[in-house]
Amino acid sequence: MSSNGETMRNRQYLLKFIVFSVIGAFMFFVSIPYNGKSTIPLDHLTTIIRNLLGDYQKYWVLILMVFGVFWGFYKKTWNKDVTSTIFTVFKILGTICAIMYIWNIGPKFLMTNDNLFPYLFGTLCQSLAFLIPLGAIFLAFLTNYGLMEFVGVLVQPIMRPVWKTPGRSAIDAVSSFVGSYSLALLITDKVYQDGKYTKKEAAIIATGFSTVSTTFMIVVAQTLDLMGDWNFYFWTTLIITFIITAIVARVYPISKIPNEYKEGVTPKPEETVKEKRFRKALQEALDAAAASGNIGKNVWESFRDGIVMCASVLSTIMAIGLLGMLIALYTPVFDIIGYIFLPFAAAVQLPEATVAAQALATSIAEMSLPTVFVTGASMATRYVVAVTCISEIIFFSAVVPCIMSTSIPIKMRDLIIIWVERVILSILLAGVVALIFL
Repeated sequence: MSSNGETMRNRQYLLKFIVFSVIGAFMFFVSIPYNGKSTIPLDHLTTIIRNLLGDYQKYWVLILMVFGVFWGFYKKTWNKDVTSTIFTVFKILGTICAIMYIWNIGPKFLMTNDNLFPYLFGTLCQSLAFLIPLGAIFLAFLTNYGLMEFVGVLVQPIMRPVWKTPGRSAIDAVSSFVGSYSLALLITDKVYQDGKYTKKEAAIIATGFSTVSTTFMIVVAQTLDLMGDWNFYFWTTLIITFIITAIVARVYPISKIPNEYKEGVTPKPEETVKEKRFRKALQEALDAAAASGNIGKNVWESFRDGIVMCASVLSTIMAIGLLGMLIALYTPVFDIIGYIFLPFAAAVQLPEATVAAQALATSIAEMSLPTVFVTGASMATRYVVAVTCISEIIFFSAVVPCIMSTSIPIKMRDLIIIWVERVILSILLAGVVALIFL
């Protein structure tokens, strides 16, 4: 009787794992035609809601920005360190910029230049304000019911040989693509402090796997008119990102980070699964499904976290994005930096090599900024820029302060060096893909 009951429960958990994981995968990875446009269901849903709201959507963006400012004061995190204080200032400035744009207050060139307020608020922030919360709802189906655990066990044999990290780090990698860099960094920091990652492993994961989520990728793809080739763009970007991580893990500055555990913690190395891997992976998935709890609660918590994350990044994107754009448009700073990347863009025969190189120099400020400068470029150039926006990982509007606020031992100087390495490698790898397939 007990055995029968256990079998029934396992069947229930298996059904839960399969059904909810399929729903999540469908929303993010299956392209379907609707209203003359072929894209993933999440993108269609976002478009429908934005069309229904029309001009009122800008007020939703402003509400989120204001909430993001006050949330830091409410949680008393706004001044916990220098980085937090600086970014609180940026949040306030970004919110002020949004108010200026909505009510047409301030210098005319900010309102009329398509690369400034119209893009930063009208295109970028308005897209993110709906994509992130809606995406968070469906992320619950991908993250809470065993899919991540299932994948983690299956890929364990390749994680250490390829990326020099334990199999459990696959959860971080998946968390970034289906969740966000903030979620992945929180996971990484916690696991590191628990003694389950070494200093080097934590640095590799933080700078190599903590990329922006699928929802941010959608924004980039939308801006550069790549949604018609979404699956090609998504999967090649994922592969390129992880190839780059494998390379960067073996060179300076990550190579110099000691492979030792955090001081004062008890090391907890990963148990290696050597046989019956699929059975173990399935059992881990079933255990996760069993512990998942109420679907309504999970969706609500995921949506709530999405709102908080969205509110925290919108105003910083507005402020730092504006600063980056002003530097890009009215100073030669990024043009000069772009010369670092020009030989590599030329090497892969990008039709607009100079434009692409200079555009990609701006990615250090905000990952989406390069898209502004190549919207009218060739398919190959748009693709390479779109891939690099994701695979470069390091940018100051969000990821850098998140990394610096963790206990992961990596310096600002090292982050900048890693950014240069990742941009160069991204141009080369994505450029080769473009030469072959586009």
